[in-house]
Amino acid sequence: MSSVTATAALFAVKPFAVSASFPSLCKLSIPFVSHAKASYFPLQLLHSSSPLPGLISCKSSLDDDQEEISEADTEVDLEFDESDGEDYEFDVDELEQEAKVAVREYSSSLSRELIIDDEADTRKESRKQRRKKLTVKEIPNHLLSKVAIVGRPNVGKSALFNRLVGENKAIVVDEPGVTRDRLYGRSFWGDHEFMVVDTGGVITVSKSKNEVMEELAITTTIGMEGIPLASREAAVARMPSMIERQATAAVEESSAIIFLVDGQAGLTAADVEIADWLRKHYSHKFVILAVNKCESPKKGIMQVSDFWTLGFSPLPISALSGTGTGELLDLVCSGLAKVEVSEDLHEEQDEDYVPAISIVGRPNVGKSSILNALVGEDRTIVSPISGTTRDAIDTEFTGPDGQKFRLIDTAGIRKRAAVASSGSTTEALSVNRAFRAIRRSDVVALVIEAMACITEQDFKIAERIEKEGKGCLIVVNKWDTIPNKNQQTAVYYEQDVREKLRILQWAPIVYATAISGHSVDRVIVAASEVEKERSRRLSTATLNQVVQEALAFKSPPRTRGGKRGRIYYCTQAAIRPPTFVFFVNDANLFPETYRRYMEKQLRKDAGFPGTPIRLLWRNRRKMGKMDGGGKGPAGRAQLSLKSRGRKLALTS
Repeated sequence: MSSVTATAALFAVKPFAVSASFPSLCKLSIPFVSHAKASYFPLQLLHSSSPLPGLISCKSSLDDDQEEISEADTEVDLEFDESDGEDYEFDVDELEQEAKVAVREYSSSLSRELIIDDEADTRKESRKQRRKKLTVKEIPNHLLSKVAIVGRPNVGKSALFNRLVGENKAIVVDEPGVTRDRLYGRSFWGDHEFMVVDTGGVITVSKSKNEVMEELAITTTIGMEGIPLASREAAVARMPSMIERQATAAVEESSAIIFLVDGQAGLTAADVEIADWLRKHYSHKFVILAVNKCESPKKGIMQVSDFWTLGFSPLPISALSGTGTGELLDLVCSGLAKVEVSEDLHEEQDEDYVPAISIVGRPNVGKSSILNALVGEDRTIVSPISGTTRDAIDTEFTGPDGQKFRLIDTAGIRKRAAVASSGSTTEALSVNRAFRAIRRSDVVALVIEAMACITEQDFKIAERIEKEGKGCLIVVNKWDTIPNKNQQTAVYYEQDVREKLRILQWAPIVYATAISGHSVDRVIVAASEVEKERSRRLSTATLNQVVQEALAFKSPPRTRGGKRGRIYYCTQAAIRPPTFVFFVNDANLFPETYRRYMEKQLRKDAGFPGTPIRLLWRNRRKMGKMDGGGKGPAGRAQLSLKSRGRKLALTS
């Protein structure tokens, strides 16, 4: 691996005159003003292959297989004011490592600040999960066999799903109708690995409208004030059939089916109808009847006795305690074919990076419609009923250019006070899942409704995205509802969005209509560009030039005591998001206004549209004094580059 050229940066010294025999140090032609205005000497470390004479070459040791620089030291004679006679030493490798430490410390402090309410449930990896990483090779999701969990509402399907996948992925609340869309997760048992599909409760028994609303916990008031009553009732009437279509799609694509019933409630008419439906239409599939909520092995034998009439062999289990799940997994794996994957495919998978794009926003702005329009199928339920989406739904998607993405549909995020006043545990967990989806994504599509005003809640979501360091694009959905559009409409609308969402000034804006599919493909194109910018690393020469020009144009302000901030070294220490570490004499001497100015200059000269950039300021007191550095002739300095010690030293 070739070494990366290291950037030395900017030292503070008094005004100097560059020797006529060394014109290359004035490559940028930046005017050097008096010490009262600026006192920064730019040291350029460029590639040794540069055709310009007299350029200093240095290589960084960021990689283990670094190349050593020439043993011969390079010396540069400079003239400067003899009153400044201190010795300074710069260890480039040490600074690079310290920059990485600064990034880790900042990330740790930020993660402690951005706490999600239910993150206590994301416990440390269990022994089973660690063993999985050591023994099971990663197989692409689309090659794995699928196992669907079906049953009537509130029998514990989501609890069993979480048990099988080994994490708290599905929302589990003691109320029916929580799960509505298909939810996928990877599970393994022995040598087998497979996908488990959680589904919504199947309601096949004829019920009145009020019974359906009560069983599915559907409201026709919250978040539906602007929708006519007739439309609300129609949406409620369609909800059970939409949930059942999602469950049917899961059953059809699965190789095995876990038919889950409630052992405490006993046999019901809905269980009988689901069993008849499975025997009639899916007799060719492997069906396992699991009787849940059988915590006691002795009582479990009695609890399963009524379910023999369904025509399947019942197996007592407890999703809560894990009783019987081992026997259940043995049965599941006996009906699945073992997936064999070639080594070439494993190597290809290791090289591929699949960015995740989460779709977030307030309720009823069209997030699920955008997902369905992108994948070209009814992957999630779309309804005017507020809070239709509960879980964070992951979907694999391949763009027109062959680029793979993982799309994440999320629940609508309302104000914390509104969620608390509603008293809905399900909604609170849904919002937490949405925040966790933002954290595990690479790019966030913030969806706003064209005709709706940008609210304080939109700003809070935008603020969360920026703090998490995620790439972002703003999707203005339902653009067709804007009346009397002309060429200036988008310009004026963008000005309004930029003014109200100033924290996302760098985010691109996409105008789309998800219901008709108009311009929805631009969402993926924009997200792909944002991810490239988020993963971009500036060359050392470019970073050096940008910072020099920014300092030459505007120096850090002086304090009342006459002190001025000085930048010694700058490096890009991380990507995703791009993070730059500035080593300075005193970080307190750089006010927030100047830090924003430096960020603005970086964006102006280096780009980075669609991604936040982080500037970390780290104290470095005169970079350490050299030992035994005697003074030479008055007004003379030697700048030497040590080959063995990897140090840059300004000696006088």
